[in-house]
Amino acid sequence: MADSPYPELKKRHTMAHTGRPWTDHKPPSAAPVWAAVEGLARYHSLVAALELDVFDVLADVGPAEVTPLATKLDVDEANLGALLDALVVQGFLEQIRDVYDLNDTARRYLCSEGAATMVDLIPVAPGPAENWTRLADTVRNGRPATPVDGDGVDPAEFYVPLVEGTFTTIHRAATRADLRIGYSRLRAPKVLDLGAGGAPWSIAILEGCPDATAVVNDWPGVLTVAEAKTAAHGVSERVQFRPGDYHEIEIEPGAYDIVVLGHVCRTEGPRAAALVARAFGALKPGGRLILADYFADNGRKLNPHAVIMGLTMAASTVEGGPLTARGVHSWLHEAGFEAIRMIEPIGFQFAYVATRPGAVDS
Repeated sequence: MADSPYPELKKRHTMAHTGRPWTDHKPPSAAPVWAAVEGLARYHSLVAALELDVFDVLADVGPAEVTPLATKLDVDEANLGALLDALVVQGFLEQIRDVYDLNDTARRYLCSEGAATMVDLIPVAPGPAENWTRLADTVRNGRPATPVDGDGVDPAEFYVPLVEGTFTTIHRAATRADLRIGYSRLRAPKVLDLGAGGAPWSIAILEGCPDATAVVNDWPGVLTVAEAKTAAHGVSERVQFRPGDYHEIEIEPGAYDIVVLGHVCRTEGPRAAALVARAFGALKPGGRLILADYFADNGRKLNPHAVIMGLTMAASTVEGGPLTARGVHSWLHEAGFEAIRMIEPIGFQFAYVATRPGAVDS
C-alpha cells in the first residue's frame, strides 16, 4: 500500500490519544486565553457605551459618523472611534464604511426603550467589581471578603438595583411562561412569591388572571421595588406584602395554588432544600411550584452561562454557588413533588415546574 503523499502533514495532524481525554501533536490555539483576557475590555466597553448613551443617541439621530456623534455626546473623537469599533466587532453595532448604526441586538437589548432592554441590568449583573479582583482569596478562604449578603449588610444596597435591572427580562419570561404552564386558566389562584424582588412573576400571573391574588415577600428595603412595580402595573390592590426572611416568615400551610422561587435558590447553598420543602408545604394538593434560575447540566460543561453565574454567586455571596439539574431535581423529589419538568419561556431563562400530589383545586 502506498504511503501518504504528505507524510509530515499526516503525522502533525494525527490525534495522539496520550492524555485524558486526549491531546494532539499540534499545539493548541491561544484563542481561549485571549478571550478570557479580553473579557474585561469587552464588558467595560459595553458599560461605557451605556454610560455615555451611545445606543440611545444613535437611536435618536440614526446612522452617523464618529465626528458628529462625538459632538453630540460631548466626548473625545479619537477615543469614541476606538469604542465604536470595539462595539462593532462584538456585534453590538453595524458599520458601513465610516458610518455607525444600531443593529437588531442593540435596538432590542441596549436601548433604554428597547422591547427587552437590559440597560439597567448590565452594570450590576456581575456583582461588585472588587469581589472579582479578590476571587483567588475567596477560593482560598471559602468566603468572599465583602459578601453582598453578609452579617450587618443591608440587602437593599445590592439587591434593589439588581431587581430593578432584572425586572424587564424576568417579567417577559414570566409572561411567556403562561404558554407552557397555563396559569391564566386557573380560577382565582392564590400565589406565594418568596424572595420576589420586583415581583415580576406575581405581576405576570396577576395580569394573566384578573381574579388572582398574591402574597409577595422579600426584605423590607427590597420590597419597596415590588410595591412600586405592582402599582405601576395596576395590580397592587390584589397583593399582600409580607416583609422578612423567607426561611422564617409565617406561611399558611396548604393555602396556595402557585408558589414562586424566582432566582433565589442559587444564593442559598444547602439551605435551598429547606426552602423547596417550605414551598411544598405552602401548596394546595395539585398546586405547582415555579423554581426559576440558571441551571448547569450535570457535567457542568454544556451551559457556560449557568456555570459562570454559579461562579458569580460564589464570588459575592456567603452560601451561593452553581445549581445543577441533578441537585435541583433531588430537592424537588425529596420534598415530595411530582410531574417535574423544565421550561425555557425565553432564551437563557429557565424554570422548573413541579406539582404537589393531589387533586387540582380549580
